[in-house]
Amino acid sequence: MAEQQVPTRLVFRVPGVAVLAALLLAICATPVAFGAPFLWLIYLVPLAIIAWVSWARTVADVDGLTARGLRGSRRIAWSELAGLRLTGKGAVLAVLAADSGPRPEVALPHVRTRHVPALSVISRGLVPDPTEGERLAEGQDGEQPVVEAGEPVDGPETAGEPQVTAESGEPAAKSE
Repeated sequence: MAEQQVPTRLVFRVPGVAVLAALLLAICATPVAFGAPFLWLIYLVPLAIIAWVSWARTVADVDGLTARGLRGSRRIAWSELAGLRLTGKGAVLAVLAADSGPRPEVALPHVRTRHVPALSVISRGLVPDPTEGERLAEGQDGEQPVVEAGEPVDGPETAGEPQVTAESGEPAAKSE
């Protein structure tokens, strides 16, 4: 049985082809933009979309997570991570250890609950994989489960690969 290649870095972001949608919006806005004074400001909407697609992402590597959102960038080492909070809408928030700073949770842009197994693989088991028999602890309201970070989990480091960019010098993982 061949050994599965584990990437050294995963990038969670909106595909670059989304820029085409913003450009199409700019083309469609052209008749409106020249209809009256100051309507040319409508071009700021496609520019904002292009900036968001280019900037917002989460990068996971063997050292930790980097979350780049509209409010700035934040680097989180795996040792600073107390766990992950999964929201009811499929988003994932990094829950930081008590001594990590003023914000106890950091949003991970473009990371969804289906990506948690990939985070488990890239963290070398520090984030447990809930699909491998790990139980999710129920949150206070019973609606927001928490995946707690801790010691590496024993077992194979294979999981379903999400549609993300793998950067390891190896071919990218297949998507489901």
